[in-house]
Amino acid sequence: MDDDQLITARARIHLVPAVLALANPPWQRDVWLDPAAFENLDLVCHTLFDDFCDAEHPERYLGTGLRTEEEVALIRQLDAALTAASAEAPNDTDMEYLRAESWTHVVTVAGRLAQVMVANDLHELLTLNEARVAGEAPQ
Repeated sequence: MDDDQLITARARIHLVPAVLALANPPWQRDVWLDPAAFENLDLVCHTLFDDFCDAEHPERYLGTGLRTEEEVALIRQLDAALTAASAEAPNDTDMEYLRAESWTHVVTVAGRLAQVMVANDLHELLTLNEARVAGEAPQ
């Protein structure tokens, strides 16, 4: 595994679970609304948009956290969906976000992004495995 692949893998270890959390309403209710739980919407958003990506300039993360242009476009869509939901959450609480009429769009976009990210990761894993089996260095 080369340095670029390692950097991407380390970022995605954080990005993919954050996207999966946004795509999973039962998880959101069970974890984000539990005051004893560590994870909440704020942590997920910081992971996605501050720590490992930037919704305003996601193309900068192509090759380091995001694998494809489709992922870049979906991150932009996710940011727009979250922005719309924030307009319905004046006190910025997780409960308000989850009750927002536009929250279903957040879940839909996150679900599509999760599907694309996992498929891309599985493709990368298959490519690495095939190169290892063939005794070649991955490209």
